Amino acid sequence: MGSDRPEMRKTAVGSASAGAGWPCRLNLNVVFLLSMVATNLLSLYHLSIRASPTTPALQSGSDFEQQQVLQQLSAIRATVSHLRSATPPPPPELVLYSRLAPVASACSAHPDLLHRFMSYVPFAACPDDVHTLAEPLILRGCHPLPRRRCFSPTPDAGSVQLPTDPFAPLPDSAVRWPTDAKKCRSFSCLPASLGFDVARTEAGKFLRALGPLDLTVPQLLRLASMSRAGPIRLGLDVGGGTGTLAARLKRAANATVLTTTMDLGAPYSEAAAARGVVPLHAPLQQRFPVGDGTMDLVRAGHAVNRWIPEPALEFLWYDADRVLRPGGLLWVDHLWCRKGDLDGVYASMLRRLGYKTIKWAVADKTGIGAKDELVYLTALLQKPF
Repeated sequence: MGSDRPEMRKTAVGSASAGAGWPCRLNLNVVFLLSMVATNLLSLYHLSIRASPTTPALQSGSDFEQQQVLQQLSAIRATVSHLRSATPPPPPELVLYSRLAPVASACSAHPDLLHRFMSYVPFAACPDDVHTLAEPLILRGCHPLPRRRCFSPTPDAGSVQLPTDPFAPLPDSAVRWPTDAKKCRSFSCLPASLGFDVARTEAGKFLRALGPLDLTVPQLLRLASMSRAGPIRLGLDVGGGTGTLAARLKRAANATVLTTTMDLGAPYSEAAAARGVVPLHAPLQQRFPVGDGTMDLVRAGHAVNRWIPEPALEFLWYDADRVLRPGGLLWVDHLWCRKGDLDGVYASMLRRLGYKTIKWAVADKTGIGAKDELVYLTALLQKPF
Protein backbone atom coordinates (compact mmCIF):
# COMPACT_ATOMS: atom_id res chain seq x y z
CA MET A 1 0.00 0.00 0.00
CA GLY A 2 2.89 2.34 0.83
CA SER A 3 4.21 2.18 -2.71
CA ASP A 4 0.88 3.41 -4.05
CA ARG A 5 0.72 6.66 -2.08
CA PRO A 6 3.25 8.72 -4.14
CA GLU A 7 1.35 7.84 -7.30
CA MET A 8 -1.90 8.85 -5.64
CA ARG A 9 -0.41 12.18 -4.56
CA LYS A 10 0.92 12.79 -8.08
CA THR A 11 -2.47 12.02 -9.50
CA ALA A 12 -4.16 14.38 -7.06
CA VAL A 13 -1.75 17.19 -7.91
CA GLY A 14 -2.24 16.62 -11.60
CA SER A 15 -5.99 16.67 -11.17
CA ALA A 16 -5.85 19.89 -9.19
CA SER A 17 -3.77 21.60 -11.85
CA ALA A 18 -6.00 20.31 -14.60
CA GLY A 19 -9.05 21.65 -12.80
CA ALA A 20 -7.83 25.20 -12.68
CA GLY A 21 -10.61 26.20 -15.03
CA TRP A 22 -13.40 24.79 -12.86
CA PRO A 23 -14.80 28.14 -11.55
CA CYS A 24 -15.57 29.22 -15.10
CA ARG A 25 -17.21 25.91 -15.95
CA LEU A 26 -19.11 25.96 -12.65
CA ASN A 27 -20.51 29.40 -13.40
CA LEU A 28 -21.72 28.25 -16.81
CA ASN A 29 -23.38 25.19 -15.28
CA VAL A 30 -25.14 27.33 -12.66
CA VAL A 31 -26.40 29.71 -15.33
CA PHE A 32 -27.66 26.79 -17.42
CA LEU A 33 -29.39 25.24 -14.36
CA LEU A 34 -31.04 28.53 -13.43
CA SER A 35 -32.30 28.99 -16.99
CA MET A 36 -33.80 25.49 -16.97
CA VAL A 37 -35.54 26.16 -13.63
CA ALA A 38 -36.89 29.45 -14.90
CA THR A 39 -38.21 27.82 -18.07
CA ASN A 40 -39.98 25.13 -16.06
CA LEU A 41 -41.51 27.70 -13.70
CA LEU A 42 -42.79 29.73 -16.64
CA SER A 43 -44.22 26.57 -18.20
CA LEU A 44 -46.07 25.70 -15.02
CA TYR A 45 -47.38 29.22 -14.72
CA HIS A 46 -48.56 29.20 -18.33
CA LEU A 47 -50.35 25.88 -17.80
CA SER A 48 -52.04 27.25 -14.69
CA ILE A 49 -53.37 30.35 -16.43
CA ARG A 50 -54.60 28.21 -19.34
CA ALA A 51 -56.38 25.91 -16.87
CA SER A 52 -57.91 28.86 -14.94
CA PRO A 53 -59.13 31.69 -17.21
CA THR A 54 -59.74 34.01 -14.23
CA THR A 55 -56.10 34.01 -13.15
CA PRO A 56 -54.61 37.45 -13.70
CA ALA A 57 -52.02 37.82 -16.46
CA LEU A 58 -48.34 38.43 -15.85
CA GLN A 59 -47.88 41.80 -14.18
CA SER A 60 -44.21 42.36 -14.97
CA GLY A 61 -43.00 43.62 -18.32
CA SER A 62 -44.88 44.99 -21.28
CA ASP A 63 -47.73 43.24 -23.13
CA PHE A 64 -45.44 42.59 -26.08
CA GLU A 65 -42.89 40.80 -23.90
CA GLN A 66 -45.65 38.75 -22.29
CA GLN A 67 -46.95 37.75 -25.70
CA GLN A 68 -43.48 36.67 -26.81
CA VAL A 69 -43.01 34.56 -23.68
CA LEU A 70 -46.42 32.92 -24.11
CA GLN A 71 -45.67 32.08 -27.74
CA GLN A 72 -42.37 30.47 -26.78
CA LEU A 73 -44.02 28.47 -24.02
CA SER A 74 -46.74 27.34 -26.43
CA ALA A 75 -44.12 26.13 -28.88
CA ILE A 76 -42.30 24.22 -26.11
CA ARG A 77 -45.54 22.65 -24.88
CA ALA A 78 -46.58 21.66 -28.43
CA THR A 79 -43.18 20.05 -29.03
CA VAL A 80 -43.37 18.07 -25.78
CA SER A 81 -46.92 16.95 -26.60
CA HIS A 82 -45.88 15.84 -30.09
CA LEU A 83 -42.92 13.84 -28.75
CA ARG A 84 -45.16 12.11 -26.21
CA SER A 85 -47.85 11.21 -28.73
CA ALA A 86 -45.58 10.22 -31.65
CA THR A 87 -45.23 6.50 -32.23
CA PRO A 88 -41.69 5.14 -32.61
CA PRO A 89 -40.61 4.41 -36.18
CA PRO A 90 -40.70 0.76 -37.30
CA PRO A 91 -37.42 -1.17 -37.21
CA PRO A 92 -35.35 -0.64 -40.37
CA GLU A 93 -35.28 -4.41 -41.00
CA LEU A 94 -39.08 -4.45 -41.09
CA VAL A 95 -39.22 -1.51 -43.48
CA LEU A 96 -36.63 -3.09 -45.77
CA TYR A 97 -38.33 -6.47 -45.84
CA SER A 98 -41.76 -4.94 -46.46
CA ARG A 99 -40.34 -3.38 -49.63
CA LEU A 100 -38.59 -6.56 -50.76
CA ALA A 101 -41.21 -9.22 -50.09
CA PRO A 102 -44.51 -7.73 -48.94
CA VAL A 103 -46.72 -10.40 -47.43
CA ALA A 104 -50.28 -10.41 -46.11
CA SER A 105 -51.15 -7.01 -47.59
CA ALA A 106 -49.65 -7.89 -50.97
CA CYS A 107 -52.89 -9.54 -52.09
CA SER A 108 -54.92 -6.40 -51.36
CA ALA A 109 -52.21 -4.33 -53.07
CA HIS A 110 -53.37 -5.79 -56.39
CA PRO A 111 -57.17 -5.56 -56.14
CA ASP A 112 -57.75 -6.08 -59.86
CA LEU A 113 -55.96 -9.44 -59.96
CA LEU A 114 -57.30 -10.50 -56.57
CA HIS A 115 -60.89 -9.63 -57.52
CA ARG A 116 -60.62 -11.67 -60.71
CA PHE A 117 -58.98 -14.57 -58.84
CA MET A 118 -61.78 -14.65 -56.23
CA SER A 119 -64.59 -14.17 -58.75
CA TYR A 120 -65.78 -17.76 -59.23
CA VAL A 121 -68.88 -19.88 -58.72
CA PRO A 122 -68.64 -21.64 -55.33
CA PHE A 123 -68.89 -25.44 -55.27
CA ALA A 124 -68.37 -25.59 -59.05
CA ALA A 125 -65.32 -25.94 -61.28
CA CYS A 126 -62.60 -23.34 -60.69
CA PRO A 127 -61.67 -21.03 -63.57
CA ASP A 128 -58.58 -22.10 -65.47
CA ASP A 129 -56.58 -19.12 -64.23
CA VAL A 130 -53.38 -20.62 -62.85
CA HIS A 131 -51.12 -18.96 -65.42
CA THR A 132 -53.13 -15.79 -65.94
CA LEU A 133 -53.91 -14.91 -62.32
CA ALA A 134 -52.30 -17.27 -59.78
CA GLU A 135 -48.75 -16.97 -61.07
CA PRO A 136 -48.82 -13.15 -61.41
CA LEU A 137 -50.19 -12.85 -57.86
CA ILE A 138 -47.51 -15.13 -56.43
CA LEU A 139 -44.75 -13.26 -58.25
CA ARG A 140 -46.04 -9.99 -56.75
CA GLY A 141 -45.75 -11.32 -53.21
CA CYS A 142 -49.35 -12.48 -52.75
CA HIS A 143 -48.45 -15.88 -51.35
CA PRO A 144 -49.90 -18.09 -50.10
CA LEU A 145 -52.93 -17.41 -52.24
CA PRO A 146 -56.39 -17.18 -50.67
CA ARG A 147 -58.28 -20.45 -50.52
CA ARG A 148 -61.27 -21.02 -52.79
CA ARG A 149 -64.30 -23.32 -52.57
CA CYS A 150 -64.16 -24.74 -56.07
CA PHE A 151 -62.72 -27.78 -57.87
CA SER A 152 -59.41 -27.18 -59.63
CA PRO A 153 -59.05 -28.77 -63.08
CA THR A 154 -56.71 -31.75 -63.28
CA PRO A 155 -55.51 -34.05 -66.06
CA ASP A 156 -57.77 -36.90 -67.12
CA ALA A 157 -57.14 -39.66 -64.57
CA GLY A 158 -57.76 -42.41 -67.12
CA SER A 159 -54.94 -41.29 -69.40
CA VAL A 160 -52.25 -40.60 -66.74
CA GLN A 161 -49.61 -43.30 -66.45
CA LEU A 162 -46.89 -42.08 -64.10
CA PRO A 163 -43.44 -43.67 -64.39
CA THR A 164 -41.79 -45.39 -61.44
CA ASP A 165 -38.33 -44.35 -62.70
CA PRO A 166 -37.68 -40.59 -62.21
CA PHE A 167 -35.42 -40.64 -65.27
CA ALA A 168 -37.94 -42.22 -67.61
CA PRO A 169 -39.53 -40.00 -70.30
CA LEU A 170 -42.23 -37.74 -68.90
CA PRO A 171 -45.77 -38.58 -70.07
CA ASP A 172 -47.56 -35.71 -71.77
CA SER A 173 -50.81 -36.87 -70.16
CA ALA A 174 -49.53 -35.77 -66.72
CA VAL A 175 -49.92 -32.11 -67.67
CA ARG A 176 -52.90 -29.91 -68.47
CA TRP A 177 -51.52 -28.24 -71.57
CA PRO A 178 -52.84 -24.89 -72.85
CA THR A 179 -55.81 -25.11 -75.19
CA ASP A 180 -54.24 -22.52 -77.47
CA ALA A 181 -52.90 -24.40 -80.49
CA LYS A 182 -50.05 -21.88 -80.90
CA LYS A 183 -48.54 -22.84 -77.53
CA CYS A 184 -46.51 -25.92 -76.72
CA ARG A 185 -48.63 -28.88 -75.67
CA SER A 186 -45.97 -31.56 -75.30
CA PHE A 187 -42.68 -32.10 -73.49
CA SER A 188 -41.06 -32.72 -76.85
CA CYS A 189 -41.46 -29.11 -77.94
CA LEU A 190 -39.87 -27.70 -74.74
CA PRO A 191 -36.13 -26.93 -74.93
CA ALA A 192 -33.98 -29.67 -73.42
CA SER A 193 -32.01 -27.01 -71.52
CA LEU A 194 -35.08 -26.32 -69.35
CA GLY A 195 -34.80 -29.73 -67.71
CA PHE A 196 -37.68 -31.62 -69.33
CA ASP A 197 -35.55 -34.11 -71.29
CA VAL A 198 -35.17 -36.27 -68.18
CA ALA A 199 -34.27 -39.49 -70.04
CA ARG A 200 -31.16 -38.04 -71.73
CA THR A 201 -30.04 -34.55 -70.73
CA GLU A 202 -31.05 -34.79 -67.07
CA ALA A 203 -29.93 -38.41 -66.66
CA GLY A 204 -26.26 -37.41 -66.68
CA LYS A 205 -26.54 -34.41 -64.33
CA PHE A 206 -24.90 -34.63 -60.92
CA LEU A 207 -23.10 -37.82 -62.00
CA ARG A 208 -20.26 -36.45 -64.12
CA ALA A 209 -18.14 -33.38 -63.39
CA LEU A 210 -17.29 -31.46 -66.56
CA GLY A 211 -15.19 -28.85 -64.74
CA PRO A 212 -14.19 -27.44 -61.34
CA LEU A 213 -17.60 -25.81 -60.90
CA ASP A 214 -19.51 -29.08 -61.00
CA LEU A 215 -20.28 -31.06 -57.89
CA THR A 216 -21.62 -34.56 -58.35
CA VAL A 217 -23.89 -36.40 -55.94
CA PRO A 218 -21.18 -39.00 -55.10
CA GLN A 219 -18.76 -36.14 -54.33
CA LEU A 220 -21.41 -34.40 -52.23
CA LEU A 221 -22.10 -37.50 -50.16
CA ARG A 222 -18.38 -38.12 -49.68
CA LEU A 223 -17.69 -34.52 -48.60
CA ALA A 224 -20.66 -34.64 -46.22
CA SER A 225 -19.19 -37.72 -44.58
CA MET A 226 -15.67 -36.30 -44.37
CA SER A 227 -16.89 -33.03 -42.83
CA ARG A 228 -18.91 -34.86 -40.15
CA ALA A 229 -22.11 -33.36 -41.58
CA GLY A 230 -23.75 -36.74 -41.22
CA PRO A 231 -26.08 -38.41 -43.70
CA ILE A 232 -28.12 -36.26 -46.05
CA ARG A 233 -31.70 -37.25 -45.30
CA LEU A 234 -33.65 -34.02 -45.89
CA GLY A 235 -32.88 -31.25 -48.36
CA LEU A 236 -34.24 -28.15 -50.03
CA ASP A 237 -33.42 -27.36 -53.67
CA VAL A 238 -34.15 -23.67 -54.29
CA GLY A 239 -35.13 -23.10 -57.92
CA GLY A 240 -34.49 -26.75 -58.73
CA GLY A 241 -36.46 -26.89 -61.98
CA THR A 242 -37.94 -30.32 -62.64
CA GLY A 243 -36.37 -31.88 -59.54
CA THR A 244 -33.33 -33.66 -60.98
CA LEU A 245 -31.22 -33.26 -57.83
CA ALA A 246 -34.11 -34.51 -55.71
CA ALA A 247 -34.48 -37.56 -57.96
CA ARG A 248 -30.73 -38.26 -57.91
CA LEU A 249 -30.42 -38.00 -54.11
CA LYS A 250 -33.53 -40.12 -53.66
CA ARG A 251 -31.93 -42.87 -55.71
CA ALA A 252 -28.40 -42.54 -54.24
CA ALA A 253 -29.15 -41.93 -50.55
CA ASN A 254 -32.91 -42.41 -50.12
CA ALA A 255 -33.07 -38.71 -49.25
CA THR A 256 -36.17 -36.52 -49.43
CA VAL A 257 -35.48 -33.23 -51.19
CA LEU A 258 -38.13 -30.54 -51.65
CA THR A 259 -37.86 -28.50 -54.85
CA THR A 260 -39.12 -24.91 -55.07
CA THR A 261 -40.62 -24.18 -58.49
CA MET A 262 -42.49 -21.54 -60.44
CA ASP A 263 -44.38 -22.44 -63.63
CA LEU A 264 -42.96 -19.61 -65.71
CA GLY A 265 -43.77 -20.61 -69.25
CA ALA A 266 -43.41 -24.34 -68.57
CA PRO A 267 -45.04 -26.93 -66.25
CA TYR A 268 -42.19 -27.34 -63.76
CA SER A 269 -44.40 -28.31 -60.82
CA GLU A 270 -46.31 -30.96 -62.77
CA ALA A 271 -43.11 -32.38 -64.26
CA ALA A 272 -41.43 -32.68 -60.84
CA ALA A 273 -44.53 -34.35 -59.40
CA ALA A 274 -44.65 -36.79 -62.32
CA ARG A 275 -41.08 -37.82 -61.44
CA GLY A 276 -42.13 -38.62 -57.86
CA VAL A 277 -40.44 -35.68 -56.11
CA VAL A 278 -42.16 -32.95 -54.11
CA PRO A 279 -42.53 -29.53 -55.78
CA LEU A 280 -43.10 -26.44 -53.65
CA HIS A 281 -44.86 -23.84 -55.77
CA ALA A 282 -43.17 -20.83 -54.15
CA PRO A 283 -41.35 -17.68 -55.30
CA LEU A 284 -37.78 -16.90 -54.34
CA GLN A 285 -38.77 -13.96 -52.13
CA GLN A 286 -40.91 -16.16 -49.88
CA ARG A 287 -39.75 -17.51 -46.53
CA PHE A 288 -38.98 -21.19 -47.01
CA PRO A 289 -42.03 -23.21 -45.87
CA VAL A 290 -40.03 -25.61 -43.67
CA GLY A 291 -39.18 -25.60 -39.98
CA ASP A 292 -36.10 -24.15 -38.30
CA GLY A 293 -33.03 -26.36 -38.16
CA THR A 294 -34.58 -29.26 -40.08
CA MET A 295 -32.64 -29.50 -43.35
CA ASP A 296 -29.37 -31.35 -43.93
CA LEU A 297 -28.81 -29.61 -47.27
CA VAL A 298 -29.91 -26.41 -49.01
CA ARG A 299 -28.92 -25.95 -52.64
CA ALA A 300 -29.29 -22.65 -54.49
CA GLY A 301 -29.63 -23.55 -58.17
CA HIS A 302 -29.29 -21.49 -61.33
CA ALA A 303 -32.41 -19.44 -60.52
CA VAL A 304 -30.49 -17.80 -57.65
CA ASN A 305 -28.27 -15.31 -59.44
CA ARG A 306 -27.28 -11.67 -59.81
CA TRP A 307 -30.64 -10.57 -61.15
CA ILE A 308 -32.01 -10.90 -57.58
CA PRO A 309 -31.65 -7.57 -55.70
CA GLU A 310 -28.75 -7.72 -53.28
CA PRO A 311 -30.81 -7.17 -50.07
CA ALA A 312 -33.30 -9.85 -51.17
CA LEU A 313 -30.46 -12.27 -51.86
CA GLU A 314 -28.99 -11.66 -48.43
CA PHE A 315 -32.37 -12.42 -46.83
CA LEU A 316 -32.38 -15.67 -48.83
CA TRP A 317 -29.00 -16.75 -47.44
CA TYR A 318 -30.10 -16.09 -43.88
CA ASP A 319 -33.33 -18.00 -44.43
CA ALA A 320 -31.21 -20.90 -45.66
CA ASP A 321 -29.26 -20.61 -42.42
CA ARG A 322 -32.54 -20.71 -40.49
CA VAL A 323 -33.66 -24.01 -41.96
CA LEU A 324 -30.25 -25.73 -41.87
CA ARG A 325 -29.40 -27.86 -38.86
CA PRO A 326 -25.98 -27.42 -37.21
CA GLY A 327 -23.42 -29.00 -39.50
CA GLY A 328 -25.78 -28.75 -42.48
CA LEU A 329 -24.51 -27.89 -45.95
CA LEU A 330 -25.24 -24.82 -48.09
CA TRP A 331 -24.51 -25.51 -51.76
CA VAL A 332 -24.25 -22.42 -53.99
CA ASP A 333 -24.34 -23.93 -57.48
CA HIS A 334 -23.14 -21.82 -60.44
CA LEU A 335 -24.03 -18.39 -59.06
CA TRP A 336 -23.03 -15.92 -61.77
CA CYS A 337 -22.24 -12.24 -61.38
CA ARG A 338 -19.92 -9.53 -62.65
CA LYS A 339 -16.30 -10.28 -61.94
CA GLY A 340 -15.87 -7.00 -60.11
CA ASP A 341 -18.82 -7.73 -57.80
CA LEU A 342 -17.75 -11.21 -56.74
CA ASP A 343 -15.51 -10.31 -53.80
CA GLY A 344 -17.11 -7.01 -52.83
CA VAL A 345 -20.74 -8.13 -52.89
CA TYR A 346 -21.51 -11.82 -53.20
CA ALA A 347 -18.51 -13.44 -51.55
CA SER A 348 -18.76 -11.05 -48.59
CA MET A 349 -22.45 -11.95 -48.19
CA LEU A 350 -21.60 -15.62 -47.87
CA ARG A 351 -18.62 -15.06 -45.60
CA ARG A 352 -20.76 -13.10 -43.16
CA LEU A 353 -22.57 -16.35 -42.40
CA GLY A 354 -19.41 -17.62 -40.73
CA TYR A 355 -19.59 -21.01 -42.42
CA LYS A 356 -16.73 -23.42 -42.98
CA THR A 357 -15.61 -23.53 -46.63
CA ILE A 358 -15.49 -27.06 -48.03
CA LYS A 359 -15.40 -26.12 -51.73
CA TRP A 360 -14.91 -22.74 -53.42
CA ALA A 361 -14.46 -22.61 -57.21
CA VAL A 362 -14.61 -19.60 -59.57
CA ALA A 363 -14.47 -19.68 -63.38
CA ASP A 364 -15.19 -17.30 -66.24
CA LYS A 365 -18.65 -17.33 -67.75
CA THR A 366 -18.18 -15.06 -70.77
CA GLY A 367 -14.45 -15.46 -71.33
CA ILE A 368 -11.53 -13.10 -70.87
CA GLY A 369 -11.77 -9.85 -72.80
CA ALA A 370 -15.54 -9.64 -72.79
CA LYS A 371 -17.03 -6.19 -72.36
CA ASP A 372 -18.89 -7.20 -69.23
CA GLU A 373 -16.89 -10.06 -67.72
CA LEU A 374 -19.05 -12.53 -65.83
CA VAL A 375 -17.94 -15.33 -63.55
CA TYR A 376 -19.47 -18.43 -62.00
CA LEU A 377 -19.14 -19.30 -58.33
CA THR A 378 -19.74 -22.75 -56.88
CA ALA A 379 -19.34 -23.09 -53.12
CA LEU A 380 -20.10 -25.78 -50.58
CA LEU A 381 -20.29 -24.29 -47.09
CA GLN A 382 -20.98 -25.90 -43.73
CA LYS A 383 -23.01 -24.33 -40.95
CA PRO A 384 -21.09 -24.34 -37.64
CA PHE A 385 -21.92 -27.02 -35.07
